[in-house]
Amino acid sequence: MSLKMTLPELTAFVAAEFPQVKDDFAIDAVSEDALILRLKVGDRHLRPGGTVSGPALFGLADVAVYLMVLARIGPQALAVTTNCSIDFMRKPAAGVDVLATCRLLKLGRTLAVGDVLLRSDCHDAPVARASLTYSIPPLRA
Repeated sequence: MSLKMTLPELTAFVAAEFPQVKDDFAIDAVSEDALILRLKVGDRHLRPGGTVSGPALFGLADVAVYLMVLARIGPQALAVTTNCSIDFMRKPAAGVDVLATCRLLKLGRTLAVGDVLLRSDCHDAPVARASLTYSIPPLRA
């Protein structure tokens, strides 16, 4: 299946539909098989001890799957998360962006399942892994 939205189209979509978080994320790459999303880590993403918070990592994983789904189905703003499981494995490096590599495991008419591996930009070892399911709204004619 080919892409329905390109990297510039996804970036413009986020800016238009989610202006409140558009400056938190940058799409580094998108292909039919994967999407790489960057959390531009700032003070608002940190917890005591100077590490990236769990909610910030969850948000990164969630947005990565959302954008991967849209890249494949087109601009469906009302696609929503129906399930998420996340495993936190180690603390992200302090003061470093976090990268999420997302792959869709299943893309059906009503559900999509994605897997996300999160890494600090300067390390290969994963800091978290998440599995998310998205509900896809029916297409309107």
